[in-house]
Amino acid sequence: MPRRTATMLASTLILIALLCAGVLMKVPYSEMSPGPTVNTLGKIGGEPVLQISGHKTYKTSGNLNMTTVRVTGADYNMNLVEAVYGWLAHDSVVVPHDTLYPNGKTEQQSTQENAEEFSQSQESAKVAALTELGIPVTSRVVVSTVIKDSPAQGKLHAGDVIKAVDGTAVRQPEDVAKLVTKHKPGENVTFTVIPAKTAAAAEKAGKAPQGSEKITITTAKAAKENRAIVGIQAGTDHTFPFRIDIKLADVGGPSAGLMFSLGIIDKLTPGQLTGGKFIAGTGTIDDRGKVGPIGGINMKLVGARDAGARYFLTPDDNCRAAASDTPSGLTLVKVKTIDDAKKSLEKIRTGDTAALPSCSAG
Repeated sequence: MPRRTATMLASTLILIALLCAGVLMKVPYSEMSPGPTVNTLGKIGGEPVLQISGHKTYKTSGNLNMTTVRVTGADYNMNLVEAVYGWLAHDSVVVPHDTLYPNGKTEQQSTQENAEEFSQSQESAKVAALTELGIPVTSRVVVSTVIKDSPAQGKLHAGDVIKAVDGTAVRQPEDVAKLVTKHKPGENVTFTVIPAKTAAAAEKAGKAPQGSEKITITTAKAAKENRAIVGIQAGTDHTFPFRIDIKLADVGGPSAGLMFSLGIIDKLTPGQLTGGKFIAGTGTIDDRGKVGPIGGINMKLVGARDAGARYFLTPDDNCRAAASDTPSGLTLVKVKTIDDAKKSLEKIRTGDTAALPSCSAG
């Protein structure tokens, strides 16, 4: 066999061996890539994404697309070849597995957490939108969860309305922890609550819940801190003046809050927020309309551009990362609040795009 042929054959065999080794070699990394985008003003599976009943709605046009990121599952083990390909590709990012799934989080735990965050983001989106429009929303502090084997188990239940702690009125979920931690572990704390069943029956009848009860619980010591706990997580429950349903499955996390809020506002007000333009965006939102940062911003930009978006509403805290690698043809618009977003949409609608607040990589 000629030397040149033998050398080429040996090189080929070595390359094949390296590729096989790369396929077999597992590495502790995960991959993020652009996910689908969904127009909150449109339909999916033949049904409107936003369904509003009990209040007048108006015709909309254009796009207010929420964006998503695809990630490899918690139980999926990437091989070396996949990791190298992901590092070289422009439309994906390879990150340490623990970045996406810290502390050994399982696929089931991640899915459950994302579903809870998505549900909470929908509630906050509704509250923020209605508050922005001056439509009253009734809010109350409730028991969200009761930790197993905690002092509160059997005494407090998920859905109980917390009116006061030690006689001090509770107005925000964080008030509960502040009042409990005024005690030393082992001391008693008294909750004034309306039981979940009573509150649910009153809401169904369209009445304000009545009939509070006082429940005394002996506090315990937190696992790693010398502070008192009872073993509950407080949250906020809202009563809306009409029905707003968000029909979207197989999506998780809190990052669609801003776009849901804007979609709701567009449907509840005359005129059209987008002016027929294709606008995408992302960002968490709280009940007061503040926009918060999200993960995977660069993947969302690519997904939005590929879907046809011209403008991207970008949380202020994500601006630097977004501006460092913006896909061509996409204009970043910085937002801090839902009111910022509305004002920017007006500028886009009227063609005053030079006045849009922009993101900077500096």
